[in-house]
Amino acid sequence: MQTILGSGGIIGVEASFCLNEFTSQIRQVSRKPKKVNETDQIFPADLRIESEVRAAVKGSEIVYLTAGMPYNTKIWQETWPKVMQNTLKACEEHGAKLVFFDNVYMYGKVDGWMTEETPTNPCSKKGEVRAKIAQMFTDAVARGNIAGLIARSADFYGPKATNTFVGPMVFEKIFTGKKAQFLMTAKTRHSLTYTPDAARAMVILGNDSSAFGQIWHLPTDSNALTGEELVAEIAAISGLEAKYEVLKKWKIQIGSLFSPIVSETVEMLYQFNSHYLFDSTKFNRAYHPATTYQQGIKTIYQSLYHRKKQTEQ
Repeated sequence: MQTILGSGGIIGVEASFCLNEFTSQIRQVSRKPKKVNETDQIFPADLRIESEVRAAVKGSEIVYLTAGMPYNTKIWQETWPKVMQNTLKACEEHGAKLVFFDNVYMYGKVDGWMTEETPTNPCSKKGEVRAKIAQMFTDAVARGNIAGLIARSADFYGPKATNTFVGPMVFEKIFTGKKAQFLMTAKTRHSLTYTPDAARAMVILGNDSSAFGQIWHLPTDSNALTGEELVAEIAAISGLEAKYEVLKKWKIQIGSLFSPIVSETVEMLYQFNSHYLFDSTKFNRAYHPATTYQQGIKTIYQSLYHRKKQTEQ
């Protein structure tokens, strides 16, 4: 049995398709789980409740923690350590391997490329939370309590990736005839991980015993684009007119007074006013390279824009 904790998110759904190559026994766990494959088991559970997590993990060989939280610092501070602790205890009790799908917030502002060896140096409250739970995870692995690995991703883009800035702010804007929007500047390079790549790579790692005990950066095209270049690529591939505007810090700060989501974004603006470069050489060499941005953009265009046009007809 391979179990996905937090199965309702984009990575959980994409991973469910990929897991079919390795097993027909897949358990979907969330508060309101749904089948992705016909043979999936659905298991309702609240990851904040230890007994429910233990029950959800029982009988699992491999567990994938792909849960997402509302983008709210207070919720992260209160909930993430509890979810991680519950998951670690459950995996230890039932002898399950654990794959933790992580982000890069714990690195903080990095001058150059982020690699698996980049030190933890958070410069935001959300980054402090991510550093704390990653340390909980690595401590449990170091003590021998569990076999585990961290699969780490840059910001998302992909056909179903609506919970990242480039989804609604770039692709959807352009596909609806509006200007794309970038935070702070469109001149810095910003790595983006293609969600189908991230999910498939996570599953490949989870089913390779030699990958455990390590941190892995998930495959990401090394040809990181600036906002200007991203818009130009979308225009070249789609044939659509593509323009953009830049939301300066003062405008974002004013917006934060009226929007909780914008308010939560302010402390993360360091990721946009300088280069954000994510290196996945380790994975690329051990397994396979990433989807190129050109290939990813083409798939997103065919999926989102064509689907929208068909709906309008």
